[in-house]
Amino acid sequence: MNPKQVGTKPPEQNFFYGGQALIEGVMIRGNNNLSVSVRKPDGNIESKTTVISQIFTGPVKKIPFIRGSLVLIETMFLGIKSLIYSANVSAGEEEEEIGNLGVAISLSISLTFTILVFFVLPLLVVHFLDSTILSAQTPIISFTSNLIEGIIRLTFFILYIWLIGFMPDIKRVFQYHGAEHMTVKAYEANLPLEITNIRQFSTAHPRCGTAFLLLVMIISVITFAFLGRPDLWLRIISRVILIPVIAGIAYETLRFTGKHSDNIFVKWLIIPNMALQKLTTKEPDDDQIEIAIDAMENAIEADQKDLTKINE
Repeated sequence: MNPKQVGTKPPEQNFFYGGQALIEGVMIRGNNNLSVSVRKPDGNIESKTTVISQIFTGPVKKIPFIRGSLVLIETMFLGIKSLIYSANVSAGEEEEEIGNLGVAISLSISLTFTILVFFVLPLLVVHFLDSTILSAQTPIISFTSNLIEGIIRLTFFILYIWLIGFMPDIKRVFQYHGAEHMTVKAYEANLPLEITNIRQFSTAHPRCGTAFLLLVMIISVITFAFLGRPDLWLRIISRVILIPVIAGIAYETLRFTGKHSDNIFVKWLIIPNMALQKLTTKEPDDDQIEIAIDAMENAIEADQKDLTKINE
């Protein structure tokens, strides 16, 4: 492999690259472009770079707290499209182009599942406790009830990640997740994207998308703890409508900790984030790192071409 020398950030570009692990592949989200690289059954790499919709790159993306919800939807939308592409390529099948409607349906199903399992179900469990051991209507009991709900939600989330990690296919996805993190960190360290350089870094990254979800769970625990105990239907509605608010706070927190990850206080603050990544990332092999390098190089190259056009 002949790596392109793209290890140094363009001075004009103040942007943090990120990505997602796929089935036998890696997706890198650039400034305006999305790059996906997947290992084919014959061992070759198939890559695709597309322009990201202005819905996800427009002015809303610059509004603090509002952009958190947009990022959450964007991550799921682009992630679903990339996963479908990687599944087809890695299986040696013809690429089946999925339209925005199909992705929107898949996104709706995913969001519904997430809300039901991680927000509504813990509330229903606590509602049962409310009718038995937590039936007293006092502020401290209400606070305790909501706190227990949050702990159950957080437990469900961690258990879910832990359990899926036993699936062989998911284990490989977690390896690609590690490769993606290591490659991004090498780029951010201004190193040429070569396997020997990338091997210097750990698989954990302070801006990990899993950390974003963990922050959503933790912030929801704190937020919902102070909402009292109105009727069940009102509690369910409050959990759903406050998700965008919580996502906004979580995203800004993640951006802050990502920018200041060398700060001693921030290092302490992100301990849960980095610890969770012991479940969601695994040490990759060289072939998997090669995939991450390819995706990263393609995303950077596409963004640099955009900058060249702007400066012409």
